[in-house]
Amino acid sequence: MDVGLCIASKIDDLDYVVRAEELGYSHAWFADSQMIWSDVYACLAIAATRTSRIRLGTGVAVVGTRIAPVTAAAIASINRLAPGRTFLALGNGNTAWRLMGHKPMPLAEFEEYVRVVRTLLDGDEADFTSRGQTTKIQFETAKLGYLDLDHHIPIYVSAFGPRSLAMAGKYGDGLVTSIPNEPSFFQRVWAGLRAGADEVGRTLRTDEFPTCSLTAACVLRPGEDLRSERVVDTVGAIVISGFHYAYDQVRNYGAAPPAHLADDWDEYCALVEAVPEDRRHRRTHVGHCMWLEPDERKFVTPERIQSTCLVGSGSEIVERLEAMERAGLTQVMLLPSLDQQYEALVDVSREVLAKL
Repeated sequence: MDVGLCIASKIDDLDYVVRAEELGYSHAWFADSQMIWSDVYACLAIAATRTSRIRLGTGVAVVGTRIAPVTAAAIASINRLAPGRTFLALGNGNTAWRLMGHKPMPLAEFEEYVRVVRTLLDGDEADFTSRGQTTKIQFETAKLGYLDLDHHIPIYVSAFGPRSLAMAGKYGDGLVTSIPNEPSFFQRVWAGLRAGADEVGRTLRTDEFPTCSLTAACVLRPGEDLRSERVVDTVGAIVISGFHYAYDQVRNYGAAPPAHLADDWDEYCALVEAVPEDRRHRRTHVGHCMWLEPDERKFVTPERIQSTCLVGSGSEIVERLEAMERAGLTQVMLLPSLDQQYEALVDVSREVLAKL
């Protein structure tokens, strides 16, 4: 089991990834959402020059905010600085698009985007469609050192449902998804991945196709439990992001709220809907994965912490990670709240990484 970090990209706080490398974390996944964070590729470029071992990539890059050739060129430029330890994770941008009041890219367009990026990063000629015209494109000067296409850049696809899992199976080198809550979770995951792989005559092996989940972790101290203030401060932002995501799904697609959020759903909706409609898309994602708004703190319950995050003694967290690994997960990326990120970084390294 690899343990990496998801990083809220901030151009002048790259000491965090340097410290993560020193403490033995495997991957640094830099988040991409243009309305709240610094530019992800600028941050990756600086991180590449300040580290030497930790793997660096996007977590996840948002399709549609940049055209596919631009994304491919950006990550291949980072690969020039960090050859062999660069990766690209792609998602259709729930937060990045929702924060601007727009829907994420449809899955059919997402699939086409991933296909073009994969083709270009393989050094091949790609059919690229823009403004109703399809042309053939290829990186022209990669051999002159402007980009690095010689060291393979793995693509992780963010996927949850059958269609996106199939697309990951067609074009991806790995998967970003959510923590399994029941034993059958990865049976469904691999059924979706293999369905897509079969469409293109591809064979996927579980030991060669990494799967990663976003979460947060907090090592309990003597006398603490899931209601402790420090615990809520550390993992609350990641817990409440589940409400952010679910609200958009219910509002835009008519879905039912998830069962684990149902008890407080009406109260949460009233909180969000107190904001005028023309600005509500911004209120929905306030503090996204970075801090916990005071009026949302009540929604961070022990049950939601337990189902969303890794909280316990170091040994208990190790046991949960090992159980998830047996189920089919190969990596987690941890995103603690901003004010607790350095503290959590050290605690997990000392109490978890040292015991894995």
